[in-house]
Order: sequence, then structure tokens, then C-alpha cells
Amino acid sequence: MKPFIKELQKRGIEKISISTTTDTGYRSAKSISAKSIGISYMFLPFEPLLWIWTRRQKVLIVVEAELWFLLFYIAKLRGAKTILLSGRLSDRSFPRYLKFRWFYRKIFQNIDLVLAQSEIDRDRFLQLGAKKIEIGGNIKLLKSQSTRNLNIPKDRLVIVGASTHSGEEIYILEAFQQYGKGRLILVPRHKERFDEVWEIVKEFGSKFGYSVNRYSQKESFNSDIVLIDVIGLLVDIYAKSDIVILGGSFIDGIGGHNFVEPASFRNRIVTGEYIFNQRELVKHITNIQIVKKEEIFKALRKSENLPPAKILGDIDIEKNIRAILDS
Repeated sequence: MKPFIKELQKRGIEKISISTTTDTGYRSAKSISAKSIGISYMFLPFEPLLWIWTRRQKVLIVVEAELWFLLFYIAKLRGAKTILLSGRLSDRSFPRYLKFRWFYRKIFQNIDLVLAQSEIDRDRFLQLGAKKIEIGGNIKLLKSQSTRNLNIPKDRLVIVGASTHSGEEIYILEAFQQYGKGRLILVPRHKERFDEVWEIVKEFGSKFGYSVNRYSQKESFNSDIVLIDVIGLLVDIYAKSDIVILGGSFIDGIGGHNFVEPASFRNRIVTGEYIFNQRELVKHITNIQIVKKEEIFKALRKSENLPPAKILGDIDIEKNIRAILDS
């Protein structure tokens, strides 16, 4: 949402409230708020509490597939226009939605406009009872921008293990050791795993003779392996990296993470085979290597002869913004 919020501000929207459902999202929203006047942030509470939590607003914008009945119902009851932005229904989840279409029809009665990511998503929303639907594209295709100039030395190749989940770090570390060159920066997805990953990094460094560093203890990128255990630096690291191994994709059940951020800075991208949440997105980016976890080393070697990833085309941001301003 960061680049989208910037576009809203450019067009005169002076007051934006961001609500999140996870601690990681909350920290990210806090980071945006710290840099921009007129932005507030908060956790979204459980649905029954929305009656006392929800303030009067002109427009409610909900992203992707957060189809909470009371969220839309109360917003409409209090006079807001309601929009589902960058709406999507994945191949895996859509059959479950269909089983409860009678319920989702009630939700869509309170949604004024759906800006769907694709034709497939539009057809799926129609089956669930949505009325006014336009193709607005995937806002994740908005190119990211770095806001910090991190002092990452370029004396060697910079490899990033990004948004990693449990079980993935060891495969990335082993591939890095086999590859035998570069500097590895590990960025776990969730902060509650920072201590766990640090123990893995320390043990690995001791075993193979690598220097290691925990960023929260020393803000330096000079070691062979650096653990980033603070929130909000990943995009700025992408701006200085060469190869990104994108996590959440080597272990089944997560569905992969956003390719556009590393592609925005022309990185070479390696991802795992379990990317069911990113299938629409991957169509818009060239030169992504999709491999099994045992093949990360081979992908690193192959990256030397591949051009950087490139975003094909872009989202029609004006169409999305205009729909919101018209509301």
C-alpha cells in the first residue's frame, strides 16, 4: 500500500487511516505514518468490537480479500462509500468461498465498487454476488522506492534471503556456502523468529568460518552473513542487492511473497515452487527462477548469466485513484 498511499496524497487526500491485522503490518503502517502528515494507524479489532471502534469516514478501502461482513455493513450504515481495492480470489480459496456464496452475497450488498486484479477475479466476484466491478489491476505492480541509502558495501555480490519462513533459512545458507561467493543478508518474515534464526546463523557461521552480525546489535553490513532483525529495511536492502532469494515459497502452505519489490530494483530473483498466491503477479515479471529448495545453489550459479528481473507494463494507477476520488 505504500506507493498507493503516496499517490492518494499527491492528489489531495489529506487524511488517511490505516488499519492492520498483524504486528508486521502495524509496524509498517507506523513507519508510513512517521514520514507523512495526515496518516494514522491502528489494529483492526475483532468484528463485534467494530460497532464501537469504527469512526465516520467518507470512503472505506479494503484490500484484496478481507471480506469482513460487519466492516462493510457498519461503514455503509454510517454513510461511507465502500471499495474493494486490488480484489482477488486465489485458485485455492475460491472453492471455499463458493460453498458460502449465500453469505458473501450479503457482504457484496454493502460494497459499492470492486476493483478486481484480473478478468478471472472479476468472474469469481460476480459468482459471489458482486455488482459493480472494474478491472483495476494488482496494486503490487506499483514499483517500490527506497527511502534510505543503506551503507551496504559493493566489494562483492549481495545476496538477500528475503521474507523467509521456518525451515527455509538453512536451505538458503547451505546454497550460499556451496556458491562460495558474495555476502548474504537474511531477512526473516516475522519478528518472533528473529532469535531462532540468529541461533541458526551463529551455528552455521561457526561451522563454516563465516563472520556473522545481528543488525539490531550492530548496524553494519560488513560481515559475511547479516541477520536483519528490525522491521522496515527490506525495500532499502533490495535497492543495494544483486540476487534475491524470495522466501515463503520453498515450504508448502504460505504461497510466496511479492516479486515486484525486488524487481523494482532490477535484482535477479530466485523463488520456490509454492507460489500459488503470486500466480497472477508472476505473469508480469520476467526472468524469475522458480526452483525446488534443493536447487537454490544451481539457481545462484545460473543467475550469473541471466538479465535482471523486469516488470512488464504497470497498473493503471489513474483508474484506481479516480474511482476513489469519485467516491
